[in-house]
Amino acid sequence: MKPMRTGRLILRNWEERDRELFHRINSDERVMEFFPFRRDRAAADAKMDEVRAWIDQDGIGFAAAEIAATGECIGFVGLSGTEDMDVLPAGTIEIGWRLAPEFWGKGYVTEAAEAWLAYGFETLDQDEIVSFAVRENHRSTAVMQRLGMRHDPHGDFDHPGVPDSHPHLKRHVLYRLPRQDWQARKRAVR
Repeated sequence: MKPMRTGRLILRNWEERDRELFHRINSDERVMEFFPFRRDRAAADAKMDEVRAWIDQDGIGFAAAEIAATGECIGFVGLSGTEDMDVLPAGTIEIGWRLAPEFWGKGYVTEAAEAWLAYGFETLDQDEIVSFAVRENHRSTAVMQRLGMRHDPHGDFDHPGVPDSHPHLKRHVLYRLPRQDWQARKRAVR
């Protein structure tokens, strides 16, 4: 992927120097509060390699977000296909994020997500981009709302990747952003 710049961030593929942060955001109890797993270092390294390969191959994925002024990687924001989720139609593109806690509440996710939405609608020519989270994950759903996404209660689903041993994490709320809504928001901001 070609790195993208926002006002404060560089969105890029993962690099070797990011391994510690990638492990931390995949094992931290606060970050992973709404996930049924934590990754040890070996699993995090393997997942980072997998994500990096997807980005190299597809040009999209959950890409590293770096503070441009310091070069510090803070987590990820990106677009991804949902092929492994039969509860969503084929070809559905999701936007998602995960940041280290010390970077929460600073607007980084919204800033990076706006850039990814522009890429998804303008470059990838998507008609819609979705996002989803456990219903109680109010931090994530608040970002979805700031991005202009709307909750689709008829689309809420039990996540197929969440084991029955974690029933409180199965139900996910679905948020949608059609291209025409994104374009209208973009025009209104001008």
